[in-house]
Amino acid sequence: MIKHYRSVREKRKTRVRAKIKGVILRPRLSIFRSNRYIYGQIIDDKKGETLVSKNSASLRLQGKYSKTKQAKSVGQLLAKKALKRGIKKVVFDRGAYQYHGRVKALAEGAREGGLEF
Repeated sequence: MIKHYRSVREKRKTRVRAKIKGVILRPRLSIFRSNRYIYGQIIDDKKGETLVSKNSASLRLQGKYSKTKQAKSVGQLLAKKALKRGIKKVVFDRGAYQYHGRVKALAEGAREGGLEF
């Protein structure tokens, strides 16, 4: 069952990423969601380097706020960091995750922080 789930997840991720390319003018905002934390990073695919990153593990908010609120604050802080580096427009890459729950909260937080996608 686990092998099957991983293969389905990889296929979905490949299908989503095939339609998305991050360039220097519009880098890619990639999300990784684990059971405990959520990670967001802005990547320039042309150079293959991470420009800005933020995660909920570094916030030390566990226990105080729900995972969804943590994701929203990660999005806002990521946007603030990106704006300092001069990044205003990004391409959103949800990976293999549905646009729902924590992924949606991170995206909304990033939009509230000033990123456009």
